Amino acid sequence: MNETYPEQSANMAKLLADEASPELAHLREKVETLMNERVTPALGAVADQAQTVARNASNEFRQQTTRLSETVQQQPLTAIAIAAAAGFVFANLTRR
Repeated sequence: MNETYPEQSANMAKLLADEASPELAHLREKVETLMNERVTPALGAVADQAQTVARNASNEFRQQTTRLSETVQQQPLTAIAIAAAAGFVFANLTRR
């Protein structure tokens, strides 16, 4: 064996790559299994929970809007007075 240093290095690198290839394939399989068995279902559950929270928040906002609208229709003068007072307070706060 009369190989030069670069040839020896190349052969050594090929040998190490060949030895590492099955280990990398095994690790890849483990990662894929972990993703399929744990991460993907967990993400699905989180997405479902987020969708439920968003739906509940939307329903609550709709109900509160309906209540406010009904209150304004039942007591328009009170609503105007509250709006005027809020405008007055806001104007005084922003003037400073």
